[in-house]
Amino acid sequence: MVTTELPAGPPRTSPDSARPGAPRRRPAKRRTAPREGRPLTLGESRTARVLALVVLGVLALVWLLPMAWALLTAFKSEQDASDPVHWFWPGSGFTLDRFTDVITRGDLPLWMFNSLFISAAVTVITVAVSAMAGYAFSRTLFKGRRSLFAVTVASMLVPPQLLIVPWFQQMLTLNLSDTYAAVILPQTVAPIMVFILKKHFDSLPRELEEAARIDGAGPWRIFWSVLLPLSRPMLAAVSIFVFIGAWNNFLWPFISTSDPSLMTLPVGITSVKNAYGLQYAQTMASAVVAALPLVVVFLFFQRQIVKSVATTGLGGQ
Repeated sequence: MVTTELPAGPPRTSPDSARPGAPRRRPAKRRTAPREGRPLTLGESRTARVLALVVLGVLALVWLLPMAWALLTAFKSEQDASDPVHWFWPGSGFTLDRFTDVITRGDLPLWMFNSLFISAAVTVITVAVSAMAGYAFSRTLFKGRRSLFAVTVASMLVPPQLLIVPWFQQMLTLNLSDTYAAVILPQTVAPIMVFILKKHFDSLPRELEEAARIDGAGPWRIFWSVLLPLSRPMLAAVSIFVFIGAWNNFLWPFISTSDPSLMTLPVGITSVKNAYGLQYAQTMASAVVAALPLVVVFLFFQRQIVKSVATTGLGGQ
């Protein structure tokens, strides 16, 4: 079979370029695949990566060292805890006596219940009020909105210790002293959570709100059915932070109540004292008992904290 080659024709030109004086078109740039980002290490070599991992491992060990020391001290006797020679391995071995003292000398189940109830109530009220206030500052217009938001931001600079006396006088005026309400209500004032949720609502697209308004939804319906489902990761993170703060709060529950039946876990543990002065092992055992529920809560909800930082809440992701 014989094939013949056809003569090449003249180069094709567009009508615009064929005219005299017409500007020449630049050839289109070829699209190239985006370059991959550099890894978050000291370089791309294997040596740099190993060095970065070693440095991070050393920093992690330095951060975990106080926790490890507290655990070791909690399982020692008081004599071994104050003996610098047996700082790591106690001479008389590890023991659970200090945990037994904390549990038997106090009313640990009641303290745990009070802490759980008060922390849960503070979390629910704080998140609900902060979410509604953040939505009002972000998506509604009313007279004095900027001034009120400025006051809210400025109140973040006020230390909570300065408010203890006004809070206490207010509880006395309302006849709420030595009640759960006296412990719960002042802790629900959280301007920083209002600021965080306001900024989060600012980041959500307004097109969804406009589409819901076209369908006849009002402000409350938009807040409850549109914005809150998109804010679940952020609300979960705020809830965890508020819960941890309420659980660890010692000063206000200690001042606001004198009834032993209303003691929270931090307040109750400090009442377990010994007649022989400062007991290092017992103090560390008390700290471990108080921190253990928070560790469990964080292990269950740590993914929500990561999601709240890594995403904006779109699509519930």
